[in-house]
Parts: sequence; C-alpha cells; structure tokens
Amino acid sequence: MTLYKLGSRGKEVEQIQQKLKDAGLYAGPIDGEFGGGTRSAVMTFQARNKLEVDGIVGPATWQVLFAGAIVTLYKLGSRGIEVEQIQQKLKDAKLYAGPIDGEFGGGTRSAVMTFQARNGLDVDGIVGPNTWRALFAGAIVEPALSARSLDYKCLALTGSFENGVGIPECFAGISGDFDGQGISFGALQWCFGQGSLQPLLKEMAANHTETMRTIFQDRYQELIDALNSPHVELMNFARSIQDPVKYFLYEPWRGMFRTLGRSGEFQQIELHHAAQKYRTALGMAGTYNLGSERAVALMFDVATQNGSIRNRTGERIRDGYNALDTTLSKDDLEVARMQVVANCAAEASLPRWIEDVRRRKLCIANGRGVVHGTDYDIEAQFGIRLARI
Repeated sequence: MTLYKLGSRGKEVEQIQQKLKDAGLYAGPIDGEFGGGTRSAVMTFQARNKLEVDGIVGPATWQVLFAGAIVTLYKLGSRGIEVEQIQQKLKDAKLYAGPIDGEFGGGTRSAVMTFQARNGLDVDGIVGPNTWRALFAGAIVEPALSARSLDYKCLALTGSFENGVGIPECFAGISGDFDGQGISFGALQWCFGQGSLQPLLKEMAANHTETMRTIFQDRYQELIDALNSPHVELMNFARSIQDPVKYFLYEPWRGMFRTLGRSGEFQQIELHHAAQKYRTALGMAGTYNLGSERAVALMFDVATQNGSIRNRTGERIRDGYNALDTTLSKDDLEVARMQVVANCAAEASLPRWIEDVRRRKLCIANGRGVVHGTDYDIEAQFGIRLARI
C-alpha cells in the first residue's frame, strides 16, 4: 500500500484529513496537502489507538482510520476468554499467581507490566498488538464477543451493570428474597415474585432437558415440581433454599443456578426473553434520531432500568437537542444527543437514584466510564461501537 506522509498530495490525503476532522483531531482545511497540521493530527490518532506514532498513514493506520475499528486492547476492566488466555500465559511464566477468571484486574495488570519490562516493551499494563505478539507469537485477536449480534452485546452490557460482573457471569447473576421476589436470576434479574423467571426455566427444561438434568442432578425434579406448583408454594420453595437473613442461596443450589446461567442454551433463552426490550430500544433510538450501535445499547439500558421515556422527558430531550451546536460532526452530534438522553433519563428517576442512573447512562453515551466502581470501555469490552447500524 502507498504511504501517505509529509509532502503527500491528492484525493486520498483529503479523505485522511476528513476522517481526522470528523474525529475532532484536525482543524485545518481539506486541501489534499499533507502538511504539519495533518501530520500532528495523524500522530495524535496513532497515539490514541496504540499504533506506532510516526505521523505516516501506512496500512495499519489506514485500516483503523477507515474501517472505524479501534485496535484491540486488553486492559484494566477487560473481561472474557482472551483475558483468561493472557492470565494463563502469565501464570505459565510465573508472573501471575491469581485466578484464571477472565477478569483483567490489578493483579493481571501488574503481571503484564512485569512481562513488558522483561521484554523491552512499553510498560503500560495494556496488552496491545506488541505485547500480545510477545506473549503468543502471533497477531492480536479480536474478542470473541465482536462476532456476536448487537442484541446479545446490549444484553451483556446491561447484565454487567445489573450484576456487577462480566461475560459469562453477567448472565448468571442471582440474588435472594431481599426485595420480596423470592429469587431473581439472569442478566435482567427475572424473578419468581413477578412471574418472569418461571417461563425461562420451564423453557430450558422443555427444550434442553438433558442439559438441565446434568446441571441440577438429584435436585432436578425438586426444581421442576416447584416450578409447576402454585405461586405460594413456589415462593416457599425459593425461601427454603436461601439464608433468611442474608438472602444468599445455599449450595448446591447457588452453584447449579450459576452453571445454568453460564450455559449457551440458557443464554439464548435469556436473549429470546429480552427481545421485546431490544425491539423497544431500536424504536426509541429511531424516535430520538439516533442511529449508532451505542445509541441502541443506551436505549436498551433505558428500557431495562427506567422502563420508558415519558412524554415530559421526551420534550426535555428535544429541547436539549435544539440547544446543540449544529456544526458538530456526525459522530460528535450522535454522542452529544446521547448525552442529552442520558441526563434527561437520569433526571426523570427517583431523587436517590439520579446520579447512579446518570453515571450508568453517560458511560454508554461517552463510550467509557466508571459504574459501581468498575471501569468500562464499551467498545473494547463489549464490541459496541459508534458505527451506524
């Protein structure tokens, strides 16, 4: 591929300048002249995306700039099977003594930094292309989550907020009767009290009987009998298998339910039962003139946590839109609109929850943030981009 650098000219340079301008990195003219301003913007873009900072648009920089993708990075807060692989490599090298749990926490970061120092790499605690290559002797891989459908990613993100854990544990969150609902389970905390959990468990038992039997073993029939009993008896069963004061499920029930939530079969059932919320999210995004993956994720979280956008809140959103700078780039305008939605949704919440809701919604709108003490990078961890759907 041709290299575009200081002194280059032509239509391709104009395209580069436009992309950099859209990203808010270049304020000069779109004149096809690769001068000092363009070079500085390229270097800033490269630094942000963990590329070699040389001010030259070669194959790697071109791909990231025009494919709309961010170079894959595994860092503090990342989760998934790829993090498990990193942890195992570091454990094999006797640099990491923690659990292989797929959670990129402080212990993993420290081990990565030690590995980087020993191998003459930049010591930043981030597994980018160079560190991955040194660990695995191959090109860095995209998270497996990137290949999943957007509805799955939205459910995983909201499930992570709801349960405080990443994939697959976000699909297996379980809590007891602290709120009078008997047992709440899954990414969206379906519960016995409201009758929303029973259909998922019955569907699993009907369509994946052997998997269900394998998970619950000698407790399988007890669970099935409880599911088919009157509501009062089901609630009594739920309360009989948990601590009456601390509301945590006794073993083996807790472990069995969590195993169920980790199974691919039950995750698909959860996805099916969350489909209406996803359709609602798509409709809400269209209503409020939003078209990105991230916007759909925001609306899915609104539909889950807030229920809907009431008329008065909708009016406030439109008033907020009218106050925005009309000269913003397409992506910047999308983010600004999401920020308006996030703030209006928060302010429509009960007073004690406003700031909690605001942090959660702005985290999605901005693409990153801290929710309940956990760092989130929406694209890196969940594959949810600002790209149009």
